[in-house]
Order: sequence, then C-alpha cells, then structure tokens
Amino acid sequence: MITRLDLFIDRMVSQRACLDFGIRETASLSGPVFELGLGNGRTYHHMKHNVTGRDLYVFERAVASHPDSTPPEDRVILGDVRETLPEALKRFGATASLIHADLGGHNRDKNDAFARLISPLVEPLLAVGGLMVSSDRMYFDALREMPLPSEAVAGRCFIYRRDA
Repeated sequence: MITRLDLFIDRMVSQRACLDFGIRETASLSGPVFELGLGNGRTYHHMKHNVTGRDLYVFERAVASHPDSTPPEDRVILGDVRETLPEALKRFGATASLIHADLGGHNRDKNDAFARLISPLVEPLLAVGGLMVSSDRMYFDALREMPLPSEAVAGRCFIYRRDA
C-alpha cells in the first residue's frame, strides 16, 4: 500500500528532479521564468538559487510564503491566474523559458478541471524551446510531453516543451 507520506515524498522528489531538468534544459534561453503558485515558497526558493541570468516572476493570489522564500514585490504578479496570465502575455509575449505550476489541491477532479482551464492560458507564454513543468497533467495543443528524468516518479510531475 502506498501511504500519503509515500505520495508526498514521490511528489517532492519528482518535483525537484523535473525542476532541475527544466532549469538545465532551458539555461541557454534568456526569457523569464514563471512560478505559478507560491504557497510556502519551497520551489520558488529552489529556483531562485538555481536559475541564473533570467528574471523569476511569481504568480499568486496572496503572498503567504516563508520569509526566506518570499520574492521581491516587483517580481510578484498578484491576482487570479485566469486574469494575470492573459495580462502576462500582453506584457511578456511568448518569451518564458520555463514555467512551473503547482496549483492543485487534494481533489484530483478539481485539479484536472483547473489544469484544463489554465492550459490554454499558459501555452502561449512559452518561448520556442521553453519548458512547462507541472504537478498536474496539462492539456496543450502545441506543446509536446517530454519523458521524465530517471529520478522522477511517473504521474507525479509532467514536463512539456514548445518545439516551434
């Protein structure tokens, strides 16, 4: 039997492996990196210390992260992602080198419905060669699902690339 602790550990190990892969694979791109959902700030903190040469922006409804994991105010885009992602497209265009999303909760059906809702808002933000790393399966027309790094657990994280 897989316990909730096992599932959590699988998610964390997979998230780190996929983020590290995404950071490495997009290192030659100059576009911004977007973190969709700050929460406690663990993944933001990880990216802040591992992404170099690119601006890192966080999309969040309300900042409530650990003080060590709180981004500067000028790097936070506050509001509902259903509104802030279309505004980001106007501001940044299709320039994001890496987008990470961990927006879901504990209800798989709600997570899937939300992923279907935001997928068309995320897709146009990625630059050619850019990657999307998500804790939930996403639904894209023009992005290709990538194989996971060997350290990741299937179904706990997903990676998508814009090829053209």
